[in-house]
Amino acid sequence: MKGFIEELIDKAKKSKIFRRNKKSLELKILAGLLYFFGLSLRKTSLFMSLFEEISHESVRKYYHKLKYILKEPKKKERKLIAVDETIIRVGDRKVFVWAAIDVETKECLAIWVSMARHQFLVSKFIRMVLKYCKNKPTFIVDRGRWYKNAFERMGFTYENEKFGKRNAIEQFFSILKSRTKIFYNRFPKNKVQLRSTLSWMKSFSLLYNLINCYYKNITS
Repeated sequence: MKGFIEELIDKAKKSKIFRRNKKSLELKILAGLLYFFGLSLRKTSLFMSLFEEISHESVRKYYHKLKYILKEPKKKERKLIAVDETIIRVGDRKVFVWAAIDVETKECLAIWVSMARHQFLVSKFIRMVLKYCKNKPTFIVDRGRWYKNAFERMGFTYENEKFGKRNAIEQFFSILKSRTKIFYNRFPKNKVQLRSTLSWMKSFSLLYNLINCYYKNITS
């Protein structure tokens, strides 16, 4: 874990994304990671303040900035990509979170949020996913009609599967849901703010990829 944190600190130094102030760069990275791993903003703030005073709003900002120092997935040949959506609450509204997972590498290739769920949004999301593909992969989806209509209109090969190959995305959503339980599946906002929600999800997905890659390397 030490090497993993040092790598993040090195990336942060090179990116210069964190504003220079009296707070150490190490504290900012560690605060963002503790929040990612499950502590609330306030609990992270209380813990980190044992070493250096830090507000919960600062923790939130540090977490959101992590996405700027993490690498996007590489564009390469991909065989199977599982696509699905789940529901979270933002304020008093229902929001759909879309994700695409490479079945072989377990990478989250794209994550997105929307207020609705239909074939045109599926098409838009798939175009985001294709930025990381050199080929036209086969997509694994459930039997939602919005997927069938979108993939047939776009001319992509897809398979309907409830379990099996879709386990990769089910696992991703399981971890995501476990993390958002701290909000009781509600983001701490009084009104819907898709931009903030998407920013949160982007940091989450890129950290998920980095940590998966790190543990894959040390266990292989």
